[in-house]
Amino acid sequence: MSVELATGRRRTTGGAETVSYTDPLTGLGNRARLRDKITKLVRERSLDPAPFTVGLVNLDGFRPINDLFGHTAGDDILCQVAHRLRACMPPGAVAVRLENDAFAFVLPLVFDQRGAEKVSDVFKDVLSAPYDLGKRTVRLSSSFGFAIYPYAGEDYGTLMESVDTALYRSKRRGRGQVTVYSVDIAEEMKRATQLEQALRRAIIADEVDVHFQPIVDLRNGIPVGFEALARWHDTELGFVSPATFIPLAEERGIIEPLTETMLRKATRTALSWPAEMFLSFNLSSAQLLDPSTHDKIMAILNTVGFDPLRLGLEITETAMMADPEIANSIIDSLRAEGVSISLDDFGTGQSSLGRLREIALDKVKIDRAFVSEITRDRPSEHIIKAIIALCEGLDLEVVAEGIETAEQAGKLLELGCSIGQGYFYGRPMAADQVELFISAAAPEQAAQ
Repeated sequence: MSVELATGRRRTTGGAETVSYTDPLTGLGNRARLRDKITKLVRERSLDPAPFTVGLVNLDGFRPINDLFGHTAGDDILCQVAHRLRACMPPGAVAVRLENDAFAFVLPLVFDQRGAEKVSDVFKDVLSAPYDLGKRTVRLSSSFGFAIYPYAGEDYGTLMESVDTALYRSKRRGRGQVTVYSVDIAEEMKRATQLEQALRRAIIADEVDVHFQPIVDLRNGIPVGFEALARWHDTELGFVSPATFIPLAEERGIIEPLTETMLRKATRTALSWPAEMFLSFNLSSAQLLDPSTHDKIMAILNTVGFDPLRLGLEITETAMMADPEIANSIIDSLRAEGVSISLDDFGTGQSSLGRLREIALDKVKIDRAFVSEITRDRPSEHIIKAIIALCEGLDLEVVAEGIETAEQAGKLLELGCSIGQGYFYGRPMAADQVELFISAAAPEQAAQ
C-alpha cells in the first residue's frame, strides 16, 4: 500500500470521527463526545482517584421562543449559547450539545459541590445576558444539574442518571436553579416520580375531583360565583395536597390534560347553577406559555355549552413574568371571547403595580396574607385600602381571599371591598353540595 493511500485513509477516518463527535448546528461536541470524555476520565481516575464533575444545563422558557419567533430564531439562540459556553469553559473542560436546548459539560478540575456551584454562578451570568435576534433581544434563565464522580456514579451511565436527576430537581424548584446530586436528592426525586405515576393513573381514571368554594357578596353572604379547585384522594397515598401535585403536574408536563379535565368537569357542573353565577378557574403558568391555550379553552366551552361570559380565569404575576408577550396575547384573545381575567394573590409578586398597567384585567384578588392580618395589623389594613382605591381608579373589581372571621369581613366592607371568599363563608365543597348551598342561600336572597 502506498504511503499516500494510507495517509488518505487516515485523513478520511479522522474526518469521519470529527463529524461523528460534532453537533452540526453549534459546532460543539455531541453525546458521543461526552460519552468518550467521561469514559476516558473514569479510566484515568480509577488509577488516580480524584473527583471530577459532570453538568447539565437547560434554557428556561426556550420552547416558546420557537413557537413565537420560529425555529430559525431558536437555532440562532442555541448557537449563541454554544459560543458563550465555549468561551467560559475552564481549562481542560468540554462542552457539548445533547439535543434541543440541553447542553452538557465535563469539568475535570472541579472536585466538589462548592466548586460546581461557583462554576454555575459564572455560567448563569453568561447565559442570562440578552440574546440578539436582529430587531429584538430576548432574555432567558438557565437551570443546572451537577453530578460528581465517584460519589454520584462510577461509570458513564450512572453519572448521567444522577446528573439528570439533579437537573430535574432544579427545574421542579423553578427557574434559574442549581442542584448538585446527593443521595437525599435522589430519594426526593424517587418519591416525586412515584407520585407522578400515581397522578398520571388518576388523570386517566378520572379520579381527580373538582371542588367549589363560594365567592360571596360580603354585604349579605349570598354566593355570586364559585372557584373551582382540584382535589385528589389516592387509594394508597391518601389525600394529596394541590400544593404538591399541581406543581408536579406542571414540571412533568401533565398539567394540560389535568386542567382540561378539570375545566370540563367544572363547566358541566356550573351549567346547573343560576345563570348569573360565574365560575372562577385557575390557569397554570404552563398554559400562559402555550399559544394554543385560547383554542383549547374555547373548544371545551363550546363542547359543554358553557357561556364564556360566565367564566373567570385566574392568573398569577409569577406566571405572567415567564413570557409576558405570549401571556398577554392569550389573555387578550380570551377576553375578546367574553372571558374575564383576574390577577390572583395580588400584592405578593415582584411588580404588582406594573402588572396592573400592562395586563388587560377585569378583577384583582387580594392575597389572604393581607386579609388574615387586617383586623390586627395596621400596615395590612393600609395596603388593602390602597389596593381598593387603586382598583377603583382602574375600574377593576376587587375580591378578597382567605376571609375567616366576621370581623375581617366587616373591615373589608368598611374599606370598600364587597366581594370575597374564605372559610367564614364556606370551604371547598363537592359538586353535589353546591346546589344545596345555593338553595340554602335562596330564601335569604329573596328576603333582601
